[in-house]
Amino acid sequence: MKSYKQRCGLAKALDLVGDRWVLLIVRELLIRQGCRFTDLKNGLPGIATNLLSARLKELEASGVIRRQEEPPPIATTLFHLTDRGRALEPAVQLLGAWGAPLLSKSRKEDAVLAHWIVLPLRQHLRDHTPNAPPVAVELRSEGQPIVISAAAGTLEVHLNSAQNPRAIVKGSSIQILSLLLGKTELKAAQSGGVQITGDLNAVRRFAPDSASPAARSGRET
Repeated sequence: MKSYKQRCGLAKALDLVGDRWVLLIVRELLIRQGCRFTDLKNGLPGIATNLLSARLKELEASGVIRRQEEPPPIATTLFHLTDRGRALEPAVQLLGAWGAPLLSKSRKEDAVLAHWIVLPLRQHLRDHTPNAPPVAVELRSEGQPIVISAAAGTLEVHLNSAQNPRAIVKGSSIQILSLLLGKTELKAAQSGGVQITGDLNAVRRFAPDSASPAARSGRET
């Protein structure tokens, strides 16, 4: 592992996580929790297998991740972030937000995986009716479903299927993200192919604020 050889916190941090692919590995583990090597490989389009192996060894040696051998029926190695690794989430979120304006310059060949919207949803959504009963909304697009759950003001976003979702939102991950962040009005999203079944108020509960375009459109339906 290369070093900047500088007595500076930022330089020391970049010594550990500044190499190519490292923060994207952290992103995958923040989203997926325990993760198999193949899950990481599939979530990082373009990474070579040998490079992923090397990066995982470096991150383990630096205390950012740990590996755990799971017994049958899983019978495989799972990679987890350590407490020190999970502490990178605010930095990852801020970098993602800083880079979001650059998405307008994305190329057609750029990969898009549905589970990547988990982190921006965690960052921007809030439970605006904390006194209401617990609720879960399931998002269905490409790949594994995503569940947004809220209870007593606490909101969680994770990969899973909801047992009894109050609402189900179907569409492309980009469309769903734009709708839930209030960047696309509900009618426009529906015209573009987004489908919502169940209680629309459950979806509206997570809007960035009560005046968002998604919330206003919801009241009009």
